[in-house]
Amino acid sequence: MVYNGIKWWKVGEMLVFLLYLKESMFIGEYTHNLDDKGRLAVPKKFRMELAKGAVVTRGLDHCLFLYTKSEWKKLADKLATLPFSQANARAFARLMLAGAMDISVDKQGRVMLPEYLRNYADLKKEIIIAGLYNRLELWNQTEWKKYSKNAEKNSDAIAEQMGELGV
Repeated sequence: MVYNGIKWWKVGEMLVFLLYLKESMFIGEYTHNLDDKGRLAVPKKFRMELAKGAVVTRGLDHCLFLYTKSEWKKLADKLATLPFSQANARAFARLMLAGAMDISVDKQGRVMLPEYLRNYADLKKEIIIAGLYNRLELWNQTEWKKYSKNAEKNSDAIAEQMGELGV
């Protein structure tokens, strides 16, 4: 039996447990409301992983990226190796690193999103939380609908291009 990420076994008359280790994977699409103080409820299934620490930053396409601390460290390490002599590398590192903020999940499962990041992504009341394997993306609901509609409309062409990349 697994309960709250802990796997329990019955051994004779005793219950024993071992931590149930699993690869974290964020998938799915969720709609949650941003409250007046800038707090966003995180889907329950992601809270335990994010409770270990998280980082939110500017994302691409004017959304926010939300990473676990361990995933953020991997990305930040890669960004640190970019050649600072190249303008695009500097610009991308600045976009991702300078806008980043450590956040934590409160007792009600919410994260506080800084105002400058809410403004960047034009986050209002209804927010789309999209799981993309190693990160969550936080979108303005209207912008997400436009983006999704366009991606769905062009899915054949996108799939063909991904095929050329070996996906």
